Amino acid sequence: MKRDIRLEAFERLLDIMDELRAKCPWDREQTMESIRPLTIEETYELSEAILAGDSRNIAKELGDILLHIVFYAKIGSEEGKFDITDVINMLNDKLVYRHPHVFAAGNVEDSAQVIRNWESLKQTEKGGNKTVLSGVPESLPSLLKAYRMQDKARAVGFDWEEKSQVWDKVAEEIGEFRTELDSMDASDPASVERAESELGDLLFAVVNAARLYDLNPDTALEMTCRRFKERFTYLELKSKELGRNLKDMTLDEMDAIWDEAKSKGL
Repeated sequence: MKRDIRLEAFERLLDIMDELRAKCPWDREQTMESIRPLTIEETYELSEAILAGDSRNIAKELGDILLHIVFYAKIGSEEGKFDITDVINMLNDKLVYRHPHVFAAGNVEDSAQVIRNWESLKQTEKGGNKTVLSGVPESLPSLLKAYRMQDKARAVGFDWEEKSQVWDKVAEEIGEFRTELDSMDASDPASVERAESELGDLLFAVVNAARLYDLNPDTALEMTCRRFKERFTYLELKSKELGRNLKDMTLDEMDAIWDEAKSKGL
């Protein structure tokens, strides 16, 4: 029987990790705590590659993350806590358990029902989430956290009956935020806190609207940040070509170059 080349590649990776832990001073010194920030960095690099549509770089960054998974499992094995087999088997068991419509008797109408079943099973399985929102990591960036919390609440039926209803909520939050701003005293911490609270409510409502229209707010904001960076960099370079300093230019002059950048597709 022909050996699966995927298994050969994975076995080679495990062998390489064994060698690194045994013979490389840097790899031997690493702990789960020391690798953690590097894993976060690699995740963001993967995100950038995906947004750029760079297939080759996506594969590279996925490899870096896979390396980290194997690294954590190796350390866990050395400490007698778990190994890569435990990691994979736990994942396999979870996938089978949470997809009864695939691996056991049962039917689903659509992907929405799959999500509802998934959340329900997570709360009933041993070691699963005790509450609907407990599965959202506290360390997530606030924008992603808001999106995931709303999405999980939706999975159990807590959502608008019609997505267009969200615009009344957005309008309400804009009004409350502006009212708070108009009376805000910047020297009064309590007044600033009330304004920040209303701003948070407004941002949460906008994230909710994005979710209802199947738009990812984190992706949208990331793309806007990229466009802003490209256009502002163009503005800086163009001003230098003209022998001007941005600090000495009027807003109208900068806006003209900004519009020029937009016309070039930046």
